[in-house]
Amino acid sequence: MNKNLFSALAILVGTIIGAGFLGIPYVVGKSGFLPGLFYLVFVFLFLTIVKLYLGEITLRTKGNHQLTGYAEKYIGKWGKFIMFFAMIFGAYSALIAYLIGEGESFSFMIFGHIGYTFHFAIAFWFIMTILCYIGLKALKKYEKIGLIIMIVIIIAISIMFFKGISLENLSYVSHENMFLPFGVIFFAFLGFSAMPEVERILNRNSKLMKKTILLGNIIPFIFYLLFTIVIVGNFGPNVPEVASLSLGRIFSFLGIIAMFTSFFVITIAIRDMFRFDFKLGRFRGWLLSSFSPLIFFIVIWFFDLASFAQILSTAGIISGGTIGILVLIMNIRAKKLGKRKPEFKMKINWPIIIIMSLIFLLAVLLQLFF
Repeated sequence: MNKNLFSALAILVGTIIGAGFLGIPYVVGKSGFLPGLFYLVFVFLFLTIVKLYLGEITLRTKGNHQLTGYAEKYIGKWGKFIMFFAMIFGAYSALIAYLIGEGESFSFMIFGHIGYTFHFAIAFWFIMTILCYIGLKALKKYEKIGLIIMIVIIIAISIMFFKGISLENLSYVSHENMFLPFGVIFFAFLGFSAMPEVERILNRNSKLMKKTILLGNIIPFIFYLLFTIVIVGNFGPNVPEVASLSLGRIFSFLGIIAMFTSFFVITIAIRDMFRFDFKLGRFRGWLLSSFSPLIFFIVIWFFDLASFAQILSTAGIISGGTIGILVLIMNIRAKKLGKRKPEFKMKINWPIIIIMSLIFLLAVLLQLFF
């Protein structure tokens, strides 16, 4: 395999497969496997197409940009502002969900129950805040190692729990929870923020962009499908919100690894965005990236405003839906204003934008009311 292709693929797959997959078996277990399978396939195809649109945008644009930079270039200041809101909302929501998930995982692994979730969440936040302030650049490289470890653990889980899969657990359907899986699955397939980095890695091999996007979404789809079949097949509607907790104390380590790498990478990205794009400096960037999620977490925890899965679902629909609509508009503008001939082109027009945007808006409505 081409070295640049492998590196770009590792970045994209590693970004997509964060801790969101831990919430998929829970929502699929509540709705039933067949509705969950429909959402997995639909979201996989839908977001793969949107990322292909985004890939074309990066290829049409000279220079290095982040998503906010593309939005400003092709939509204007208001586009940059909306993109910033979508990205920061999704990032903070993810960090809050990961604090809950890490707290539950550590509490369960050590004590066998989640009674000390809040205490371990605060301890985890404290350690990660110090690491993010130090800015261990080498730790970013370990995300690939963490991804490999997760894949190995999933294979081990599949082998160990395969015999326990029950067709009865995979065949029932809950009409009451029919719309529940969409938001969490949507969140688990996002990974938009990796696309500018993918384009930079490919560089003169930009012709590999399309292949990278396709493979980079197929791999998480297979990963999610296998994990969901095994967990839901064994536990049906009784899957906890952090799915790894259903497998016993040893396998709760899976959730800890997934959320550790995701938490670190997201926090560093937010810190650097405030530091470089908004000229706030390293210290203030660190304060905003670290202490804001903690404050929101404490408020949500003590007022019992949302759970792990609810936060992932809300973040997936609102943040992902907003970024998706902006990408569609940016693509049609980039076809006119882009300064570079892309290695591949995606057909788009306003009817396509309207139809796909309506799907995003429908998803938001389903999230709010169901």
